[in-house]
Amino acid sequence: MAKKLITLIFAASVAACMPAGITSKLMEKGIEARMSAERLKELDDGLHLALCGAGGPMPAPNASGPCVLVIAGQQMFVVDAGTDGTRNIGRMGYNIGDIEAVFLTHFHSDHIDGLGEMATLRWASRANTSPLPVYGPQGVENVVAGFNQAYQYDFIYRHEHHGDTVAPVSGAGLEARPFQKPDDGILTTLVQTPDLKIEVLAVEHAPVEPAVGYRFTYKDRSLLITGDTIKSENIARFAKGVDLLVHEALSPNLVGLMNKVAKETGNTVMAKVTHDILDYHASPVEAAETARDAGVGHLLYYHIVPPMVIPGQKALYLNGADKIFKNYTIGEDGVAFSLPAGSDEIIKTSEDL
Repeated sequence: MAKKLITLIFAASVAACMPAGITSKLMEKGIEARMSAERLKELDDGLHLALCGAGGPMPAPNASGPCVLVIAGQQMFVVDAGTDGTRNIGRMGYNIGDIEAVFLTHFHSDHIDGLGEMATLRWASRANTSPLPVYGPQGVENVVAGFNQAYQYDFIYRHEHHGDTVAPVSGAGLEARPFQKPDDGILTTLVQTPDLKIEVLAVEHAPVEPAVGYRFTYKDRSLLITGDTIKSENIARFAKGVDLLVHEALSPNLVGLMNKVAKETGNTVMAKVTHDILDYHASPVEAAETARDAGVGHLLYYHIVPPMVIPGQKALYLNGADKIFKNYTIGEDGVAFSLPAGSDEIIKTSEDL
């Protein structure tokens, strides 16, 4: 991030010294490169994942609201739609209009608050003629209906302004694809083609109910995204042997420290919150135990709580988890992995934000 900032400052300084005509030409070239980019087509055949949001509900410098981009071959999906996730997908060079569907793990606000923007930009980026499908457990119908109602005037304005070339009426908004939460021990298939299978599994996030995770299998590669959950035998069961486990994790020791300070400073709201959230999230140690027991290829921590803001905090966050399972990454916005088809490689990259 610091390197990128220095580059931007340098570029701005150079541009400030240039005649307006040269700056305009540079802008034109930059816009041309951006508009002609087809990031999706540049990927090798395989299963790919990028964090469009690595954080939870607390503001963080490199961790937007929970959002996971999954690409299977040339098909693009999103799991959860947290704050700024949609814009991060664009910053990574992907066309938001290529999103085929969203899969919601549960209905906490930080997992759904970007749905309206995601649907709108998907609609207008490719002049999509059908609404954005939103898969979720029972209750997703109400969530989708609420967003569609809130955006009903926007649908009209955009179509009247741009017409079918940009905003065909048939493509506006969201379409609910509800399913019944599976029982423990059962995987339910939601999408299946010759090369791709998307399955849903039960997780535990009480008092939030229903809550689910998703497993993606493309050709011979696989990954599992937990959503918010406590440590669960059901996750370990269905993560068995997957290439990449994307597991949420809250640090009890750091949240406990926040609770202590909140009490000492008389912040009763934060004291209550930091007490309550401890019992319905897995810790980094527990996520590492699950990864070890399931024999996964790599563990990616996401939904990072609390935010990473000071040097040395990662060691406190892990609290020994790195000794339990060594093949791990602590997620940040833009962290990405490629799982090439016909290979056992797990390639960690970082998308440009």
